[in-house]
Amino acid sequence: MARKIKIDNSVLKKFAREEQKRQVGGLAIRKYFLIVCEGEKTEPNYFKAIKNTLPRGVMEFIDIQGEGKNTLTLIEETVKIRERQNGLNGKYYDQTWAVFDRDSFPDQNFNNAINKGEGLKNRVNCAWTNEAFELWYLLHLEYVNVSMSREDYKPRIESWLSQKSGKSFTYAKNRPDMYSILHEFGNEEQAILWAEQLEGIYEDYEFAKHNPCTKVHKLVFELNKLKIG
Repeated sequence: MARKIKIDNSVLKKFAREEQKRQVGGLAIRKYFLIVCEGEKTEPNYFKAIKNTLPRGVMEFIDIQGEGKNTLTLIEETVKIRERQNGLNGKYYDQTWAVFDRDSFPDQNFNNAINKGEGLKNRVNCAWTNEAFELWYLLHLEYVNVSMSREDYKPRIESWLSQKSGKSFTYAKNRPDMYSILHEFGNEEQAILWAEQLEGIYEDYEFAKHNPCTKVHKLVFELNKLKIG
């Protein structure tokens, strides 16, 4: 079990405020986010739930779309969406994110998608997961550092949430309430720390072989900064 690292909250708040805002003419301006998801419901539902927890004046700064695309196609579509929407109503995206899974796509496709997105001059950050988005859910409940297939996540999520809630829990993809459930019975702060620990295991760029691993925590951390005034 990983040791939980305590970070002084005042340091986190100071860092978050500095990263969250740009100074233009002495006025603080919120950052605009574009989040484009591989899945059409599971991932968009999760990030929309985070968006709904933000202060009212911040919510409009985040655009979330589920495209049903895969790997390289998703990166290309993300760039097209950004180009099409940038500048509309005076809004220019400060951060662009593509959210996708390893699934069963060829190693080369997965690796190339990450390299392409993050190698662009106007970067597309990749919040990828190997093997599936549900790994991020599971990290709210336990630390896992052995290779797992997407079929393995469901029974473990169900077992933990049944135990913690005291009643039978059945997980289904596309549930709109997973964010609130995990916040009630899981630990997001610990999930971020455990995701960072998994990330630190790998030193090469063969992302398709980094199993288990997720970068979803990086996007969640960026969004959480917007909660701090």
